[in-house]
Amino acid sequence: MPRLNRATLGALPPAARPRVDPAELRTRVVHFGIGAFHRAHQAVYTENAAARSGEPWGIAAVAPRTASTADALRAQDCLYTLTERSPGGGIPRVVGALTGAHVLGRDAADVDALLADPDVTVVTLTITEKGYLATGPDTVIGCLATGLTARMRSGAAPVSVVSCDNMAGNGAVLRTAVHDAVRATGGADTERVLELLDRHVTFPATVVDRIVPATTAADLADTATALGVHDALPVSGEPYRQWVLEDRFAAPRPPWEADGALVVPDVAPYQLTKLRLLNGSHSALAPLGIAAGLGTVAEAMAEDWGERLVRALCAEVAPTLPDGGPDPGRYADDLVARFRNPAMHHRLRQIASDASLKITERWLPALRLLRERGAPAPVLELALAGWVHLTRGPGIPDPARDALTACWRDAAGDEAVVRALLTTVGACDLADDSALVTAVVRHLPALRAGLVDV
Repeated sequence: MPRLNRATLGALPPAARPRVDPAELRTRVVHFGIGAFHRAHQAVYTENAAARSGEPWGIAAVAPRTASTADALRAQDCLYTLTERSPGGGIPRVVGALTGAHVLGRDAADVDALLADPDVTVVTLTITEKGYLATGPDTVIGCLATGLTARMRSGAAPVSVVSCDNMAGNGAVLRTAVHDAVRATGGADTERVLELLDRHVTFPATVVDRIVPATTAADLADTATALGVHDALPVSGEPYRQWVLEDRFAAPRPPWEADGALVVPDVAPYQLTKLRLLNGSHSALAPLGIAAGLGTVAEAMAEDWGERLVRALCAEVAPTLPDGGPDPGRYADDLVARFRNPAMHHRLRQIASDASLKITERWLPALRLLRERGAPAPVLELALAGWVHLTRGPGIPDPARDALTACWRDAAGDEAVVRALLTTVGACDLADDSALVTAVVRHLPALRAGLVDV
């Protein structure tokens, strides 16, 4: 079967071809992190914005670690397919937004040149929460600090650096990480560089939303069958997608709002709603579903407790949300419909990865607010029990895996384990909350038996 590339585009049905001619795009955006989410979300918005505006916005993608994805993209002229998985199925189409694929470290000279290029006015990132904690010279944050420093010293054009990761205040988090990395270099002109960064570089906050399951062998086969070409990197996503961006850009950007993105003065209400309701529900469904022996979100929603869990968590957390965002009740209705989509095969184990980082953003701030107000939080207590149970089992990737395992080895009894686990994720205040610890422990026997009681 022929490989997907520019030479094979002409044989595809018109509806399956890119919305833009890839040959006409210019590299004006650099993106760090070329996983499935970026290719199913920001790249799609950018391609559609270019098509609707006639402006040649192209994306040079940079892989932070492994070269396999970048090399596979290069072999396909940076083309790949996207399938929108509605309940009735979906047909793949080719996305042509990418103009290049590079690897951090291996292609350092190319990446440095891109960050210095005045034509590049936007840098975006999807490097997951843990990517902001690593600031060495071979990391994305380290590379950004070096590249932006060189750009400021050269007097190049302003640039906007846009985090697209699921973190509260992601723009502020990114700015702090970059500024700290610049300070760590200890250059003689560090203060001058920081002053120029404040003047010429902005870090808009964002909210991104689209469920993008991991690609399977079946996805590879289905794409080849549908289009008659071999795509080594197909992605799929639910029909729903959302992108909310803070209106704080230092330089020209793609007109993403032409494809439905929202550009608003303050993203915080949208951000907290998404983090605490959607991401919070996902992070609750994952360990509870795994405890019950289930594999996907849709399977968990098919259980009698699935919808109850989502709706109860949304209702419990809604009082902690600020005004100005989506209506929590309607948001919960949308979540139930999205999570039930049988065409989506969103693996619970994928969602459960890196949970020690995720729950500190998605659950714990809301839990603290509720307990400060004396409000009950039975669903978050159950969710925490699910996470506690999950940390005992092997095979779920987590940057704190060794420390979590040590809690089970060194602590005596469930209460001591729960306290140790909460302390490990920086929640010493919650670890000292005896009523909370007791409530969490109360759920553990049922979860060990594979039972979920919402």
